[in-house]
Amino acid sequence: MKKNLLMLLLSGPLFAGNNATYIGDKTCSACHTKEVHEWQGSDHANAMMVADENSVKADFNNTTFDYHGIISTFYRKEGKFMVRTDGPDGKLHDYEIAYTFGIYPLQQYMIKFPGGRIQVLDPTWDNRSREEGGQRWYHIHADENVTAGDVLHWTGPNMNWNYMCADCHSTDLKKNYDEKSRSYHTTWSSINVSCEACHGPASIHLDWTQNQELNISNKGFPLSLKYKAGKWDINSTSHRTTLTDKEIEVCAKCHSRRSQLDDDFTPGDKFSDHYLAVLLDEGLYFPDGKIEDEVYVYDSFLQSKMYAKGVTCTDCHNPHTLKRRAAGDRVCFQCHSEKRYTATSHHKHKEGSSGSSCVSCHMPARTYMGVDSRNDHSFRIPRPDISVEMKEVPNACNLCHTDKTAKWAADAVKKWYGKIPVGKQNFSHALQALRTNAQDAPKTLYAVLTSNAPDIAKATVTAYLGNYPSKQTYTTTLQMLRRSDAKVRRAALQALEAFPPKLRMKQTFEMLQDPIKIVRIEAARQLSTFPLGKVDSDTARILEKAFDEYEKTLLFTAERPESQLSLGVFYSNRKMPGKAEKAYKEALRLQPQFVPGYINYSNFLLQQGKNREAFDILKKGLALLPKMGVLHHALGLWYVRNKESGKALEELRKALELSPDNARFAYVYAVALAENDPKKAIEVLEKAYKRHRGDQQIVSALRYYYKQTGDTEKSKLYEEKLKALQKVSVR
Repeated sequence: MKKNLLMLLLSGPLFAGNNATYIGDKTCSACHTKEVHEWQGSDHANAMMVADENSVKADFNNTTFDYHGIISTFYRKEGKFMVRTDGPDGKLHDYEIAYTFGIYPLQQYMIKFPGGRIQVLDPTWDNRSREEGGQRWYHIHADENVTAGDVLHWTGPNMNWNYMCADCHSTDLKKNYDEKSRSYHTTWSSINVSCEACHGPASIHLDWTQNQELNISNKGFPLSLKYKAGKWDINSTSHRTTLTDKEIEVCAKCHSRRSQLDDDFTPGDKFSDHYLAVLLDEGLYFPDGKIEDEVYVYDSFLQSKMYAKGVTCTDCHNPHTLKRRAAGDRVCFQCHSEKRYTATSHHKHKEGSSGSSCVSCHMPARTYMGVDSRNDHSFRIPRPDISVEMKEVPNACNLCHTDKTAKWAADAVKKWYGKIPVGKQNFSHALQALRTNAQDAPKTLYAVLTSNAPDIAKATVTAYLGNYPSKQTYTTTLQMLRRSDAKVRRAALQALEAFPPKLRMKQTFEMLQDPIKIVRIEAARQLSTFPLGKVDSDTARILEKAFDEYEKTLLFTAERPESQLSLGVFYSNRKMPGKAEKAYKEALRLQPQFVPGYINYSNFLLQQGKNREAFDILKKGLALLPKMGVLHHALGLWYVRNKESGKALEELRKALELSPDNARFAYVYAVALAENDPKKAIEVLEKAYKRHRGDQQIVSALRYYYKQTGDTEKSKLYEEKLKALQKVSVR
């Protein structure tokens, strides 16, 4: 027995997180033959491989692929797999394929670059059968013309393996980006998603296998994944537990749309201490919560009744093969009555048709990366009535009945059931109202908060509380800060930022003690903006610890312009102008098309009294990105400050013209117009009001300018509208 192990035993049970190391899947196969055999050949086992005769599935026999006139050639040379394609300079170069990425339904290929960078090639192999339309080269950005210099080009930052992909495709991945040398030294213990990616480092487990009398918790692993006594029972009254959440969070590490805060996650850790998952954000999810962009599974599953009741990923999926535990709908019948749910009285469709399928109706699919069909995991009731109200929102019925309208489908559902079945995810109207700043947005926000909606939906709407500042929304925001779900607490903190400093400083400071990292670092970010002055030693210690944690989180992704921008703001707030300017410059070096970099760097220069330099930065951004309304808006404000009203009006007009849905741009342009032409300002505001009936600034401005022009009737009308917006009702 090892001496250090004996010493640890003296202080109680051992946990795998204590000095455990990764040992590799070959060691596991000695005892876990069945599990390793199932894992071999799975998507996890093939997540990433060295490019060789066995791993490469594509045709490299001098085949060519034409993408908007760029001809890529795939060939073999001296036993290596090669591609001749456009490089970072837009010219054709020859590259060796170093690794393969994934296996089905598509396989991507990776190329090494200087500085430890590995880039993922855009031309991709469709590994489906010929009958399915596969066995061909295609481009994952087929509908666009992505050229060198674009962030989506395969040599650009958004196709960089080290940052974008590595954490999910290998085991014990350490990114190791060095900001000084601007290079990577990325390492892994296993090139693919191996046993320890889900179970954790196994060295202490190996010690236990050699002496099972050792006082070791969970046989040497940080988390037991065998806590269930059989499959989940639909008749059970039990809900999810800490253990079920931990199992789901092991999967969520990769099967979620999230930002990475560090690369220290070990199975059993709290997911939100290492990752920041998105909410049901516009552009990612439809207003009803269904998948829109490539969001993977986690936030969808959090919306479901299954999650609320304690179902976990492995109830439906074999964790080693990754296949469903039963074919097709039979996986549902593990828990749900086959007799009841296959009956025509339930699904109202012909037996054996797609309309009779559980998966087709309750897990509608969308295709990503050109060929990869993925099912929504929120397990929702089909709602064609929502598609009637919001035409951009798809529904399961019309995915099959493409020749019919959403109203036809909604009428059929109502006829079948005598009503429109609602289900658990009944927040679409609220999210749409909040996204469009509709007149009833505050009321619908409260309707979600007081309902049985999933916490992920409540977190999403909570973030909007700050858009409607009042005594009631302030009180509600403070209440949300005390919720058990960390996502809700963080969203409440974001909402709190809209209120005056004296109403939020104490509460924000208290959130530095939150048990979850995503909440603490949001509190630290906000506190960095306060002029703290002299504080006592205990407060200073707490603040420095919080600021250090936030800064380390940003430095972890220092290769990204977004992180450099946040560092610039943080250092500026902390009175470190030299470090701030360096960060702003690095953000624009990393990505010259990064619009927020120009805006924030310009504002920083203004704060430093460098008025002309601030102007030059905005002009530089506009020279590169002339159609970005926000840059014209910023330049317009610069002209306002410098008393050049004619030029200011022109830039503010362009900003609104390029971004007609931006309420702030309309308001600012109208205020600028009103100095000489209040009636023209009213025209702009009335047009904006049609789009943003819930925007208090626009309503207030209409009240004021109508009064200024002598139209007291219209002024009183908008005064009443403003009062209605400011009076938020729970009921």
